[in-house]
This record gives sequence, C-alpha cells and structure tokens, in this order.
Amino acid sequence: MTLFHSLRDAVSKRIAFRRTVRAIRNMPKEIADDLGIFRGDADRIAAKAVYG
Repeated sequence: MTLFHSLRDAVSKRIAFRRTVRAIRNMPKEIADDLGIFRGDADRIAAKAVYG
C-alpha cells in the first residue's frame, strides 16, 4: 500500500469516527436507552465500530 493510500484510509476512518461519535451523542435519549447505549461512551463505541 502506498503512502497516499495509507493517508487516505486514515483520513476516511477519522471522518467515519467523528461522524459516528456525533450521531451517538445527538441520538435521542429514548432511542439510546432502547439500544442499550450510554451516550457518554460515544468515543469508545465509535472507535470499536470504525477501527475494530
């Protein structure tokens, strides 16, 4: 993999991470509760979803 591809992949993952965090934090409390999600764990949940 070239440096360009590595950088592009890293940037894409970071964008997906930030988008996922934002979605979790902005989720209505009732929906988060139904899904068993604590919105304070948004960073951890997003990291696992995006980075594995």
